[in-house]
Amino acid sequence: MRIGAALGYGGDPAKATEQARRLEDAGVDVIWVAEAYSFDAVSVMGFLAAVTERVEIGSGILPFYSRTPTLLAMTAAGIDALSGGRCILGIGASGPQVIEGFHGVPYDKPLARTREVIDICRKVWRREVVEHDGPLYRLPLPPEQGTGLGKPLKLINHPVRERIPIYVAAIGPKNVALTAEKAEGWMPVFFWPEKAGEVWGDALAEGKAKRDPALGDLEIVAGATVAIGEGLEHLRDRARPGMALYIGGMGARDRNFYNQLVQRYGFEAEAAEIQDLYLAGRKDEAAAAIPDALVEATSLVGPEGWVKERIAAYKEAGVTVLNVTPLGPDPQAIIEKVRVWAGG
Repeated sequence: MRIGAALGYGGDPAKATEQARRLEDAGVDVIWVAEAYSFDAVSVMGFLAAVTERVEIGSGILPFYSRTPTLLAMTAAGIDALSGGRCILGIGASGPQVIEGFHGVPYDKPLARTREVIDICRKVWRREVVEHDGPLYRLPLPPEQGTGLGKPLKLINHPVRERIPIYVAAIGPKNVALTAEKAEGWMPVFFWPEKAGEVWGDALAEGKAKRDPALGDLEIVAGATVAIGEGLEHLRDRARPGMALYIGGMGARDRNFYNQLVQRYGFEAEAAEIQDLYLAGRKDEAAAAIPDALVEATSLVGPEGWVKERIAAYKEAGVTVLNVTPLGPDPQAIIEKVRVWAGG
């Protein structure tokens, strides 16, 4: 397994430089840059291209509703050129709260958009004249929808690579199947290694049956907070507020993909309780209601032998990029240990 780590939302360039270089020196293979309604991820990715030498730089993720497919392709090609071929384009639908609330764009047809975005990006990188007649994106824009002056164009620059890896954040069965069919990588959330096959196995198999062999094997990116030592189990609870936010508060009551995932893990009643508490403003109670088994299963916090066993479980479940968030006074040492145990 390769090792990944996320850069925080902060905008201090000195801290970002120091953190990125420490991660690279510790043997991290991929640095992920998130984008919710923070500073944009692309600026940070370009900055990282200048202050790192080896590590891959991934967007984790760029919402495709807030950018046209060709802009996503241009952006990835630009980061790939600046970094010497180290870009990973991580994309996803985000959620209606961010897309409609912050961007003012309708949150519609995420599955169809994912497919078309991937196809258009790859046309751009191959420097084809971009023509696309899909249900959601039509390039050039038809005359009746604009001035009639649009013309088919291809990217001016020659990309470093004509196929930049696309990783898709997906947890719903249909989105996971599409990801396994079309993308180089898959980024699930709240990944429970022992239950992954039960929850996502059929969707992955469906997508892989249609997968172009030229794409290679599907990369799977998952991980957790890491702390190694005796008596540290209480640190697992640090994940509870973030989990409660997603399980309880991301999306409408009947349209929360993270809540639905927890239900598929077998916690139907608990998922409903977490959502009820969170939407009622009782966030601490919602966090406390998250099942201990779920918190433990999605954690890498515990004694050395236990952490080794959990890393082996991730590997057995097919994870190829283990994302880690180290807790402790020496994060480099933690990452170096994990890298050895992961076989990196």
